[in-house]
Amino acid sequence: MKAESVVTIKKELQHRSHDELMQLCLRLARFKKENKELLTYLLFEGHNEEDYINSIKAEIDEQFDNINTASYFYIKKSVRKILRIIKKYARYSLKKETEAELLIYFCEKLQAFSPSIKHNVTLTNIYNRQITTIKKLVSSFHEDLQYDFNMKLNTLDKP
Repeated sequence: MKAESVVTIKKELQHRSHDELMQLCLRLARFKKENKELLTYLLFEGHNEEDYINSIKAEIDEQFDNINTASYFYIKKSVRKILRIIKKYARYSLKKETEAELLIYFCEKLQAFSPSIKHNVTLTNIYNRQITTIKKLVSSFHEDLQYDFNMKLNTLDKP
Protein backbone atom coordinates (compact mmCIF):
# COMPACT_ATOMS: atom_id res chain seq x y z
CA MET A 1 0.00 0.00 0.00
CA LYS A 2 1.34 3.42 -0.96
CA ALA A 3 0.90 6.19 1.62
CA GLU A 4 -0.88 9.32 0.46
CA SER A 5 0.67 12.78 0.70
CA VAL A 6 -0.02 15.03 3.67
CA VAL A 7 -1.98 17.43 1.44
CA THR A 8 -4.31 14.64 0.28
CA ILE A 9 -4.81 13.42 3.85
CA LYS A 10 -5.57 16.97 5.01
CA LYS A 11 -8.23 17.40 2.31
CA GLU A 12 -9.82 14.09 3.25
CA LEU A 13 -9.83 14.95 6.97
CA GLN A 14 -11.73 18.16 6.25
CA HIS A 15 -14.66 16.07 5.03
CA ARG A 16 -14.86 13.92 8.16
CA SER A 17 -17.09 14.54 11.18
CA HIS A 18 -15.85 15.27 14.69
CA ASP A 19 -16.58 11.72 15.89
CA GLU A 20 -14.80 10.15 12.92
CA LEU A 21 -11.73 12.32 13.55
CA MET A 22 -11.69 11.29 17.19
CA GLN A 23 -11.90 7.62 16.25
CA LEU A 24 -9.09 8.02 13.71
CA CYS A 25 -6.84 9.68 16.31
CA LEU A 26 -7.52 6.97 18.88
CA ARG A 27 -6.85 4.25 16.34
CA LEU A 28 -3.63 5.97 15.28
CA ALA A 29 -2.52 6.18 18.93
CA ARG A 30 -2.95 2.42 19.32
CA PHE A 31 -0.38 1.51 16.71
CA LYS A 32 2.82 3.27 17.68
CA LYS A 33 4.24 4.49 20.94
CA GLU A 34 5.55 7.68 19.26
CA ASN A 35 2.05 8.52 18.00
CA LYS A 36 0.72 8.16 21.53
CA GLU A 37 3.56 10.29 22.93
CA LEU A 38 2.91 13.01 20.35
CA LEU A 39 -0.81 13.06 21.12
CA THR A 40 0.01 13.25 24.85
CA TYR A 41 2.26 16.24 24.21
CA LEU A 42 -0.31 17.99 22.02
CA LEU A 43 -3.23 17.39 24.38
CA PHE A 44 -1.66 17.71 27.83
CA GLU A 45 1.80 19.28 27.73
CA GLY A 46 1.91 21.58 24.70
CA HIS A 47 0.30 24.50 26.51
CA ASN A 48 3.03 24.63 29.19
CA GLU A 49 6.44 24.31 27.56
CA GLU A 50 8.36 24.97 30.79
CA ASP A 51 6.82 21.96 32.56
CA TYR A 52 7.45 19.86 29.46
CA ILE A 53 11.12 20.82 29.46
CA ASN A 54 11.43 20.11 33.19
CA SER A 55 9.87 16.66 32.79
CA ILE A 56 12.34 15.84 30.00
CA LYS A 57 15.22 17.10 32.14
CA ALA A 58 14.08 14.80 34.94
CA GLU A 59 14.07 11.88 32.50
CA ILE A 60 17.56 12.86 31.30
CA ASP A 61 18.77 12.91 34.91
CA GLU A 62 17.32 9.45 35.46
CA GLN A 63 18.94 8.13 32.27
CA PHE A 64 22.34 9.54 33.25
CA ASP A 65 22.02 7.94 36.70
CA ASN A 66 21.36 4.55 35.09
CA ILE A 67 24.42 4.59 32.81
CA ASN A 68 26.64 1.54 33.21
CA THR A 69 30.11 2.98 33.80
CA ALA A 70 31.91 -0.37 33.53
CA SER A 71 33.39 0.62 30.17
CA TYR A 72 33.30 3.46 27.69
CA PHE A 73 31.44 1.17 25.26
CA TYR A 74 28.38 1.11 27.54
CA ILE A 75 28.70 4.81 28.28
CA LYS A 76 28.70 5.62 24.54
CA LYS A 77 25.64 3.45 23.93
CA SER A 78 23.75 5.11 26.78
CA VAL A 79 24.75 8.64 25.75
CA ARG A 80 23.56 8.01 22.20
CA LYS A 81 20.27 6.65 23.55
CA ILE A 82 19.76 9.76 25.69
CA LEU A 83 20.50 11.94 22.67
CA ARG A 84 17.93 10.04 20.58
CA ILE A 85 15.32 10.60 23.30
CA ILE A 86 16.11 14.33 23.41
CA LYS A 87 15.81 14.64 19.63
CA LYS A 88 12.48 12.80 19.65
CA TYR A 89 10.99 15.04 22.35
CA ALA A 90 12.32 18.17 20.66
CA ARG A 91 10.64 17.03 17.44
CA TYR A 92 7.30 16.88 19.26
CA SER A 93 7.65 20.46 20.46
CA LEU A 94 8.71 22.03 17.13
CA LYS A 95 10.24 24.91 19.11
CA LYS A 96 13.93 25.49 18.48
CA GLU A 97 14.31 27.11 21.90
CA THR A 98 13.20 23.90 23.56
CA GLU A 99 15.67 21.86 21.54
CA ALA A 100 18.50 24.26 22.36
CA GLU A 101 17.70 24.24 26.06
CA LEU A 102 17.56 20.44 26.17
CA LEU A 103 20.83 20.09 24.28
CA ILE A 104 22.55 22.58 26.60
CA TYR A 105 21.30 20.58 29.57
CA PHE A 106 22.56 17.38 27.93
CA CYS A 107 26.00 18.94 27.41
CA GLU A 108 26.10 20.13 31.03
CA LYS A 109 25.29 16.63 32.26
CA LEU A 110 27.81 15.07 29.89
CA GLN A 111 30.52 17.50 30.95
CA ALA A 112 29.93 16.77 34.64
CA PHE A 113 29.72 13.02 34.04
CA SER A 114 32.19 10.74 35.76
CA PRO A 115 34.33 9.13 34.34
CA SER A 116 35.28 12.14 32.29
CA ILE A 117 34.45 12.19 28.59
CA LYS A 118 37.86 13.79 27.96
CA HIS A 119 39.40 10.32 27.99
CA ASN A 120 37.29 9.07 25.08
CA VAL A 121 37.42 10.51 21.56
CA THR A 122 33.92 9.37 20.57
CA LEU A 123 32.26 10.96 23.59
CA THR A 124 34.23 14.16 23.06
CA ASN A 125 33.10 14.22 19.43
CA ILE A 126 29.46 13.71 20.46
CA TYR A 127 29.80 16.60 22.90
CA ASN A 128 31.44 18.90 20.32
CA ARG A 129 28.83 18.02 17.70
CA GLN A 130 26.04 19.01 20.10
CA ILE A 131 27.78 22.31 20.88
CA THR A 132 27.94 22.99 17.12
CA THR A 133 24.25 22.12 16.75
CA ILE A 134 23.33 24.45 19.62
CA LYS A 135 25.31 27.31 18.07
CA LYS A 136 23.54 26.75 14.75
CA LEU A 137 20.12 26.78 16.45
CA VAL A 138 20.91 29.86 18.52
CA SER A 139 22.02 31.83 15.47
CA SER A 140 18.43 31.70 14.16
CA PHE A 141 16.90 33.13 17.37
CA HIS A 142 15.92 36.70 18.20
CA GLU A 143 18.81 38.84 19.50
CA ASP A 144 17.63 38.75 23.14
CA LEU A 145 17.29 34.98 23.10
CA GLN A 146 20.64 34.67 21.35
CA TYR A 147 22.27 36.59 24.18
CA ASP A 148 20.66 34.39 26.86
CA PHE A 149 21.59 31.16 25.13
CA ASN A 150 25.10 32.36 24.34
CA MET A 151 25.61 33.09 28.04
CA LYS A 152 24.65 29.50 28.80
CA LEU A 153 26.91 28.25 26.00
CA ASN A 154 29.86 30.20 27.38
CA THR A 155 29.61 28.25 30.63
CA LEU A 156 30.21 25.08 28.65
CA ASP A 157 33.89 24.81 27.90
CA LYS A 158 35.64 22.34 25.66
CA PRO A 159 36.13 18.96 27.32
